[in-house]
Amino acid sequence: MFRLIVLIFFTSISCSVVAEDDLASVTNLQQIASLIRWSGVLFSMLIVAGTWLLLKFIASLVDNIGSQFVQYRMLLQKLQSFLQFFIYMSAGILVFMLSFRINDQILALIGGTLAVSVGFALKDLAASFIAGMTVMVDRPFQVGDRVTFEGNYGDITAIGLRSVRMRTLTDDIITIPNNKFLNEVTVSGNYGALDMQVVIPFFVGLDEDITLARDLIQEAASSSRYVHLPKPVTVLVKQTMADNYLAIQLTCKAYVVDTVYEKLFETDITLRVMSEFRKHDIKPPRIALYQQGSIE
Repeated sequence: MFRLIVLIFFTSISCSVVAEDDLASVTNLQQIASLIRWSGVLFSMLIVAGTWLLLKFIASLVDNIGSQFVQYRMLLQKLQSFLQFFIYMSAGILVFMLSFRINDQILALIGGTLAVSVGFALKDLAASFIAGMTVMVDRPFQVGDRVTFEGNYGDITAIGLRSVRMRTLTDDIITIPNNKFLNEVTVSGNYGALDMQVVIPFFVGLDEDITLARDLIQEAASSSRYVHLPKPVTVLVKQTMADNYLAIQLTCKAYVVDTVYEKLFETDITLRVMSEFRKHDIKPPRIALYQQGSIE
């Protein structure tokens, strides 16, 4: 009998707690519903539909005008981006004002949401700002340097407080956040100087005249119009493996007068060396012939 009384007592307590929770939930829902201006919700839906149609019309208009007047296409696209942002902000504010009753609760909710959003946004911005100051003080590279970073190779065009801009050799502009440079390795080819070392490998067979090949490479590099002669031209020789076959690698190390001419310098030397190799009958490793013989 005592156990039955205890069971009934705890059951009644739990039911009362559940009832209070349900009542609190209903009260919260009623409070939320009271903040919504239902008469303005339908009108807000019409505003959203009208905004979507307006953006589609602007995009179509910009495409048509840009196809007819190509010289104004970039300007029109910039104006389109600005108008889209302005329309999104205006429509969002208008829908919010029509759909909700502004009171202290709504203002507190908006303030808390904005504080959290701004905090998350400023976190990355602050990290990039501090990293930008570090880059400017430590100077791992300078504007105009030709650098390699995360597989990207090109010239640094600007160092800002938030990001660094790089122009690749394919004329692409890459924007890199400053905080990336705190944990990654950056290779600078010239570090503030105009001239830069260019490394060009050549391969010849084991039975070729290696000394003559080295001299021809040295002469071709030294007589190039892009060479920076105040610095030495060096040709290194080593035996290496190429597709499981031995070959002689001759590495030309010369300085180009300006980093802008790096690829022209490399092309000029390569064409000169290949021409001289043909004149003196210096052949590359006969890998293809060896492979064919091994297959047979």
